[in-house]
Amino acid sequence: MNTTGPEREKVEEVSVNGVKDEEETDQTISPPPLTFPEGGFDAWKTVFGAYINTYGTFEDYYVRQYLTNYSPSAIGWIGGTQIFLTFFTGAFAGLLFDKGYFLVLNSLGLFMLSITHENSFYQVFLAHGVTLGLATGLTYVPSLGIAGHYFQRRRALAVGIIISGSALGAVTTPIMLNRFFTGSMGFHNGVRISAGINTFLLIIALLITRTRLPPKKLQRFPVGQWFKEPPYVSMLIFIVLVFFGLFYPVFDVQLNASKHSVDPIIALYTTSVLNAASLFGRILPGLLVPITGTLNIGIFVMTCTGALIFCMLAVKDAAGTIVFSIFYGFFSGAATTLAPASVALLAKSPAEIGTRLGIFFTLAGVIGLFATPISGALLTDSFIWVRPDVFAGVSLLHLAQEMKESLR
Repeated sequence: MNTTGPEREKVEEVSVNGVKDEEETDQTISPPPLTFPEGGFDAWKTVFGAYINTYGTFEDYYVRQYLTNYSPSAIGWIGGTQIFLTFFTGAFAGLLFDKGYFLVLNSLGLFMLSITHENSFYQVFLAHGVTLGLATGLTYVPSLGIAGHYFQRRRALAVGIIISGSALGAVTTPIMLNRFFTGSMGFHNGVRISAGINTFLLIIALLITRTRLPPKKLQRFPVGQWFKEPPYVSMLIFIVLVFFGLFYPVFDVQLNASKHSVDPIIALYTTSVLNAASLFGRILPGLLVPITGTLNIGIFVMTCTGALIFCMLAVKDAAGTIVFSIFYGFFSGAATTLAPASVALLAKSPAEIGTRLGIFFTLAGVIGLFATPISGALLTDSFIWVRPDVFAGVSLLHLAQEMKESLR
């Protein structure tokens, strides 16, 4: 049957529309390119929240007064466990951070520490090493990862600012705790006050820190392929050497000053001076990395840091202690910032940042677990400083050499 006139036109229209609709169905609509604010109120407010999210003072107090029945190596397991759990929990911290568990654990850990008994190692280990380690782990990695929601080009700067928040806290906290520990307030009440302050700051951070990108569905990343990427593998190797040597002077600079009969007042402030200098060291690399490149500035920073550890052997008076604390604080702060910022820059998409950082910090945690006790064992009860100095210094200088070789 033939169709003519309006009916034919109608059929042709339906036919054409049908083809057109089919073509439209087959087309895939590309999502708009992902953009980053690189600043603005919400971005910097989030950085500030992550920013306000110290073990050196505790190390000195534990060795000389609170845990006198135990060796520096045994006490080192407290700090080593805290480092391990801080970084190891990074692999799954995001979900728990979103649920707010970090606030509960941090406050609980400090309050538990405030009711421990003198020379009760297991109590201090559980409260400080385990509970506080878990608490800091649930805040540290998510605080770094959230910068990836707002920054790409300026991500290293944002991460540096966030990490510098711990430096600012480490400036004020040792002064406060030293005053409490040696004054009428005492150890237990001093730790309770610190717990209250931390709780208040964590509540502020929880209220103003916000993610920007929509939550991703659970997905599998090609982790196996990442380990075939030379830059990523090199970065993981570098972190092994960094964490073997980096934190020994940070933990023991106050103890070193006390054992060399430096004025007690000056010795009390060494950790704060070191952390104040690291505040600047953590921000400056973020400004220089786009100009010099990560490896170039990393070689310089690691060389200076390793050389300074050997200089620690000559530090036996107040002036030397202050000068060493300033320089080592600056360069160790720079080293602390370069590693996670570099890992974040290696991610091919923002969705990968958290997982890549999780792998990175998990490895760092395993190394940190053993590095502090090893340094304590090398130090011995006789305080033979040359042993841990050589161990830490050689680790960092070897890292600088490996980074230099990777440029060729």
